[in-house]
Amino acid sequence: MIFKQAKPHHALAAYIDSFWSIAGAGTELHTERIFPDGSPGMVLNLGEKCTTDNGLVTMQPGSTYLVGAMTSYKETYLNEKHHLMGVCFKPGAFSQFYDHLSLAAITEQTVELEKTLAPDTSKMQELSFAELNTFFIKRFKAPDSNLSTIAQSVKTIKGQITVDALAKQHHTTPRQLERSFHKHIGITPKEFINITRFQQAFSEITHNKKHKSLFNIAIEHGYYDHAHLTNDVKRYTGLPPSAL
Repeated sequence: MIFKQAKPHHALAAYIDSFWSIAGAGTELHTERIFPDGSPGMVLNLGEKCTTDNGLVTMQPGSTYLVGAMTSYKETYLNEKHHLMGVCFKPGAFSQFYDHLSLAAITEQTVELEKTLAPDTSKMQELSFAELNTFFIKRFKAPDSNLSTIAQSVKTIKGQITVDALAKQHHTTPRQLERSFHKHIGITPKEFINITRFQQAFSEITHNKKHKSLFNIAIEHGYYDHAHLTNDVKRYTGLPPSAL
C-alpha cells in the first residue's frame, strides 16, 4: 500500500482534519480495515471499481462517496488497480460544506454523492490535495451550530464525561444535544463519547512504550476494568487488544 496524508489549508483547519490518498500494490487483494473515529468522511475513487463496507458496497470509478459515522470497523479491499483519495472531516463540521444533508440518514453507510456536489474527478490522476483545498474553500459556509466546539471539548477531555455533564457544560439540555449530534454527526452524544474514549485507549494500546498493563490503561481511560475495555476494542475493531 502507498499511503499519503496531508493537512488542509489553514482556512479549513478547524473543519477538516486531513486529506489522504491510498493506492494498492501487487495483484493480490489487500484488506484495509478502518476503525470508528466519530466523524463522517468522503472517498473519491480514482482507480478501478473497488469493494468496501466488508464487501457490501462497490465504489465505481470516477465516483465520490460519503461515509457516514461508524460504530464498528469497515474493510476495503485494494490492489494495484485501486486508488482512493479521501477527506476526514472534523466532528460536527460537515454541515459547513453540506448544510442540507442530515448525517443521521447515512450512519454506518457508504453512499454515492451527486457529481454536482462532489470534486471533479474527470481529470482523474491530476486530482491533488491542493484541488481539494480549493473545492472545500469555495463550499465553506460559516457555522450556524456550536457542535464543533462541543465535539472538540469531548476530544480534549478524552471522552471522560457523561452526556448530562457535557450538556450542562455547554448550557444546553441532553435532548437538544442529542438532536444536534443526530443531524451534524449522525450518532448519539453517548456513542460519540464512547468512540472518543476508545480512540484514546486504542492509541495507548498500540503505542504502549511504557508497557502498561491492559488493566491500567483501562482505568486511566475511564473504563471499569480491562474486560470493559476489551469489549469496546472488539466492538470497534473486530479484534482483541492482543491483536492490535
